[in-house]
Amino acid sequence: MKRDLFLTTEKETEMDKPLRPDISETPLKGVRSNIVQSIRAYRVQDLQETATALGQHFLYANLATAQSKQDVLDMIAQQFTFPSHFGKNFDALYDCMTDPLHKSGPQPGFIVVLEHIPANGKFDKEAREQLLDIFRDTADYWADRKVPFRCFYSFP
Repeated sequence: MKRDLFLTTEKETEMDKPLRPDISETPLKGVRSNIVQSIRAYRVQDLQETATALGQHFLYANLATAQSKQDVLDMIAQQFTFPSHFGKNFDALYDCMTDPLHKSGPQPGFIVVLEHIPANGKFDKEAREQLLDIFRDTADYWADRKVPFRCFYSFP
């Protein structure tokens, strides 16, 4: 009888635990739910683990070898596994990050990492800002739908 009581108590305790941690229990504590910001003190692994714990999509692109806008778009498309019909321009990038995902059903949220965005003559400050603006617009799109979208980026 005591053994059965112990098992029942143990099962009830497990059931009392929330399936997903509260955001305040993650490294994203204090980070707005829809934002594009420098990765700074965050580690990619911590962000990936947080996305998993929160049940959110984790999208990662390492752009260290990209030299041009086309390279950046190709690498993002490949690493985010965009469909083969991806147009490889900024408008198509925005479209792939929003509409098809929205139409596929409710989304749990996104944590995106763009690591080593190039800083050179072929991908200058204006191109970098255009890229980040696409992700800012994407964050706004998901904010309107009450879906968290956090994008972290770094430069070499």
